[in-house]
Amino acid sequence: MKAVCLQHVPFEGPGAFAKALAKRGVSLESHLVPKNGLPKDAGDLLVVMGGPMSVNDPDPWIVEETSFIRSALLAGQPMIGVCLGSQFMAKALGSTIRPGKALEIGMMPIRLTEEGKKDPVFGGGSDVVDVFEWHGEIFDLPTGGVPLAGSTIAPLQAFRYDNRAYGLLFHLEMEEGGIDSLCRECASDVTKANLTTQQIKTTALPQLPQLHHLADRLISRLLVHVR
Repeated sequence: MKAVCLQHVPFEGPGAFAKALAKRGVSLESHLVPKNGLPKDAGDLLVVMGGPMSVNDPDPWIVEETSFIRSALLAGQPMIGVCLGSQFMAKALGSTIRPGKALEIGMMPIRLTEEGKKDPVFGGGSDVVDVFEWHGEIFDLPTGGVPLAGSTIAPLQAFRYDNRAYGLLFHLEMEEGGIDSLCRECASDVTKANLTTQQIKTTALPQLPQLHHLADRLISRLLVHVR
């Protein structure tokens, strides 16, 4: 069994998803798409990571990746889209991606929808979940999507498609090294949000185990659908 990870920058990798896959004996093949192009296929599970660019940028690789993701979704491919990856999924399904009212950076509360409360990954606990955010753009629910969670700034924070694909505007996979990298590589975002690296880490680090538990549940759920 093989998972394929589409990365857009070296510093936003699969993190806790990689560990969840490894403990189940699933190999992981990563591709830095802007530099090296798309893989030949989407494997058994496709993981689409984040990045500081926008899916509305005119770069040819963005058009190609959107088409690749659309084909995988319509074929019933198990998939996780994280931050930019969720925006790729939404765009591939016909949604418009646009600037949000403000940056969401660090730990933020999201509220589950009625569908989210029943979801096999996110349901069964509190109606409000704290997640790690780092985004400035948002999107509406794409056709065929099921809304799972939202916040004041981003009314749609997570959606499910065809019970086999999850688009998450937040980062369940985030590890301490990933936070350090984001704060270093995207320092202007930290300044714009009137935050410091220390503030972000102080609130996030104690909650990473909870996020990684959800990441593990998500991987477990999607591997059930691997043909």
